[in-house]
Amino acid sequence: MPAAVALDRGLISDPALRPIADKIERGDRLSTDDGVALFASPDIVGVGAMANAVNRAKHGDHVLFAANQHINPTNICTLRKTCVFCSYARLPKEDGAYRYTLEQVLEEAATANSTLTREFHIVGGLDMKAGLAYYTEMFRALKANFPHVHIKALTAVEIAHIARIDKMSVRETLIALREAGLDTMPGGGAEVFSAGVRATIADKKLAGEQWIAVHREAHQLGIRSNCTMLYGHVETYTDRIAHLSMLRDLQDETGGFLAYIPLAYHPDNNELGHTLHREGTATSGFDDLKNVAIGRLFLDNIDHVKTHWVMVTPFISQTSLHFGVNDMEGTMVREKIYHEAGAHTAQAMTLDAILRLIRGARKVPVERDALYRVLRTFDGDPSPDSVVPAPTASAAA
Repeated sequence: MPAAVALDRGLISDPALRPIADKIERGDRLSTDDGVALFASPDIVGVGAMANAVNRAKHGDHVLFAANQHINPTNICTLRKTCVFCSYARLPKEDGAYRYTLEQVLEEAATANSTLTREFHIVGGLDMKAGLAYYTEMFRALKANFPHVHIKALTAVEIAHIARIDKMSVRETLIALREAGLDTMPGGGAEVFSAGVRATIADKKLAGEQWIAVHREAHQLGIRSNCTMLYGHVETYTDRIAHLSMLRDLQDETGGFLAYIPLAYHPDNNELGHTLHREGTATSGFDDLKNVAIGRLFLDNIDHVKTHWVMVTPFISQTSLHFGVNDMEGTMVREKIYHEAGAHTAQAMTLDAILRLIRGARKVPVERDALYRVLRTFDGDPSPDSVVPAPTASAAA
């Protein structure tokens, strides 16, 4: 259960938030009605102030980040025609379709030997020719060549796909992948768990209850994972809170989630964006900040809330450090999936840039590993006059 937190009530202007503030001050868990009220409130300062107080009580002014590298080994996907929000997937013979060979994976990973990279983040499409053997060979080779790098790989949707094409149980698949080098799992593929929403944006994709079941199996096997929610498309506030409730319930059961990451929907280059007439637009900064703040307040049993600067821009991510966030997507290299969907941010950020970003918010940068163990804390003057330049597309981790 959450701890009691002292709030500055003068920052809360919406009367509808006062009963929620009372609960936070007492250390009571928020209800689903409270969650919906938080999303409905126009008082972004009040919601943010409550989330900031809860976060500072847990983590002080420390902001964590990791030096990671994204590898997307295939964009070939059996759900190409049914996941209408996706801009990344291709059919096998479609222009732009690719599947890396093992040599190509190792070539892309090679920068880990010359940088501070400590984590490979590996996700891709549901490729019928990328089954268990494809990934176990890949993970073993990565571990052999880069033994210092943690492998965070394969969403629940990909795990279920591999199990299906190899005619294995999810548990058997996870055990085989763990033995080959899988350390933790990312939280992608969750989207929004509502059956109605999934029927609209991701028909035939793994159902919400099945996503939960895969992560439950992983947690029981000692494989920690992240969790996510894709927001800003056709979902309602009630859908969002029902989704967060399912995550909170599983965390109560297993304690296996490391972090929660709300993911902003990008409408460019996908069917859903055309349908919604939102080509060229993305979520608002107001909603981006609301989602991290409410994640912090509602998910009281998940320690870390992460902002994804690639999706919401470095500047919204910096602001979110005062809206309940204690973790920032790190010095990422070569992200592809969100850029296909219209993200205009860079594909990498240097260490110096992320340090300036965190210090510019008057926070203390702390490098972590993939299991949230502190590696080093950075000193330096977090001057409010610090200039935070936008990272360039050619920046290296």
